[in-house]
Amino acid sequence: MSTRVRPRAYYGGTFPAHGLRILFTCVCYASLTLGCDSRAPATPANDPTSQVAVPEQDRAVPVTAVVSRAIERTLPLPGDILAFQDVTIHARVQGFLQAIPVDRGAVVKRGALLARIDAPELKAQLSEAEAKVQTAEAQLAETRASLTSERSTFERLKRAAATPGVVAGNDVDVAQQKVEAAAARLDAAAKNVESVRQAARSVRDIEAYLLVTAPFDGVVTERTAHEGSLVGPSSEPIVRMQQVSRLRVVAAIPEAYVAGASTGQPIEFGVTAFPGEVFKGTLARLARALDVKTRTMAVELDVRNADGRLAPGMFAEIRWPARRAGPSLLVPRTAVATTTERTFVVRVRDGVAEWVDVRRGAAVNDLTEVFGDLHAGDQVAVRATDELRAGTRVQPTQTTAK
Repeated sequence: MSTRVRPRAYYGGTFPAHGLRILFTCVCYASLTLGCDSRAPATPANDPTSQVAVPEQDRAVPVTAVVSRAIERTLPLPGDILAFQDVTIHARVQGFLQAIPVDRGAVVKRGALLARIDAPELKAQLSEAEAKVQTAEAQLAETRASLTSERSTFERLKRAAATPGVVAGNDVDVAQQKVEAAAARLDAAAKNVESVRQAARSVRDIEAYLLVTAPFDGVVTERTAHEGSLVGPSSEPIVRMQQVSRLRVVAAIPEAYVAGASTGQPIEFGVTAFPGEVFKGTLARLARALDVKTRTMAVELDVRNADGRLAPGMFAEIRWPARRAGPSLLVPRTAVATTTERTFVVRVRDGVAEWVDVRRGAAVNDLTEVFGDLHAGDQVAVRATDELRAGTRVQPTQTTAK
């Protein structure tokens, strides 16, 4: 016998069982929907975890004063060590190298013999010049004797003419003219002697060039000729000499660091051959002009090298003291902001932020050098950002730049 289950009554009617399940699902969905749309309760004002947004015009901005200070840095720069004097020595006359008593590395004093040249043609020229001098001097002596004779004859005739009728007046005039002619010949002979003597001296001076001597104290660094070689003014040099007891260190200084340079100041440098060792020189010469291609100025240091440890051709690393001509303005590195359009600092004046365009300079510890419309003592934001717009009112809090 089957038992019939009567449906449950619902508002005066019946409601099937699966309808209850559908109703329950709808109620849950509606509850979730209302829960998502509801707003979270406000956080109490005395809750320490609450974060209340501060209006932009009331924000606190740490600021610091622009510092004016003379800065000095040591800038490593490359340099070249050169001989103070460096010459290649050629023969001034053409001839054959008879002797060369020096070789590469020889230390010589000024005036020391470097080479002896044999020039037979020059010797023949000297003999001829000396013979001409002797001939001219003999002619001068003969002319001088002739003048003396003519003058004596003239004097006798002149005295005799004082007695009327003894000597004709025409004879006295002729004698006088002979004296004048002899004096002219004597003057020409004297000039001729001086001319041939000058020619002989020139040949002797050229003969002195047969002995090649050292122009200064130094070292023979190259020898390119040997005994028997034909040498002359247009041929290769005989030797090359360098003065190494005193050296030059030449360096190119960037335009930004030449303002504080002055002659006489000591400069330190190092060389690769002696790592860790410091050498000293004196700033002796400045070019006083910039290379238009590199925008650098050539400077020279004088270096004493009595012990000969340094050699021309070595590479030097100069420790250049990079000084400014006057004091520089410094701000913290974070106080300079850079965008795609400008580089600026945020200056705070009377509680209002303003942007000031600047150009970066040298870095000094945690500070950086700036150039722009700033003055010592101006208040700038410690951390500049383009979010702190110009014209914003702020509350500056003072900090100190180191």
